[in-house]
Amino acid sequence: MSKRLDLIDLASTPEGQRDFVAFLEKVSSSLGVEYATYAATNPVTGTMHAFTTYPDHWKTFYMEHELHNFDPTLQRASRSVAPVDWNRLQKDEEYTRVFTPSRDFGIPHQGVTVPIRGLFGETGLLCASASVSAAEWKKLKRDIMGSLLTNAVHLHDTVMKSEPLMKDLRQPGLSRREIEILQWIAAGKSQMDVGDILSISARTVEVHLRSAREKLCTISTAQAVGRAVSLGIIHPS
Repeated sequence: MSKRLDLIDLASTPEGQRDFVAFLEKVSSSLGVEYATYAATNPVTGTMHAFTTYPDHWKTFYMEHELHNFDPTLQRASRSVAPVDWNRLQKDEEYTRVFTPSRDFGIPHQGVTVPIRGLFGETGLLCASASVSAAEWKKLKRDIMGSLLTNAVHLHDTVMKSEPLMKDLRQPGLSRREIEILQWIAAGKSQMDVGDILSISARTVEVHLRSAREKLCTISTAQAVGRAVSLGIIHPS
């Protein structure tokens, strides 16, 4: 059994003054999903903080029954390096424990959880779900995955920076060249374009991007760009 964690509704805390729920609602609307949830465990206190666009009656039930301690969309996904489609979780022994009562609240069962590896050893999770058929969900997920990955990193870094402890922690030490390349990628240039602009090979561009991804604790260039923007290392185009 997973370690039991306290769950704090971040939207009801001083940190929630940034109105994170409104951001999730905007993401949900733009991507065409019904609900979105963000959760992360503070690497120092071990407390899980979260906020969601789910209706209050389901959120209350979920917190009162401490389902976050068993929810496979959080627990299993937190151990993954890649997005986890909820359909893959149906054989998990805790799946029924969470999803059976959720049916009574009209909560969708088609969903995906995107894990975000943080700079300080923490893992954030962005979940999106929709009441659609399996075939419709497969297409929708494919269409929105890129945006989900980018929004996941941006949201996680914004939340982490909102905590006093995180404000004082050192930013990753990217080189001038790594920052320069990320800035050009953010401007919509391909690796080949960047190589031409900087008079270096596309292979050298990839070497710098790989190093930047590792320093930023991301698994894709899109995530690295999103994190660099949210940390103020580069500027959005």
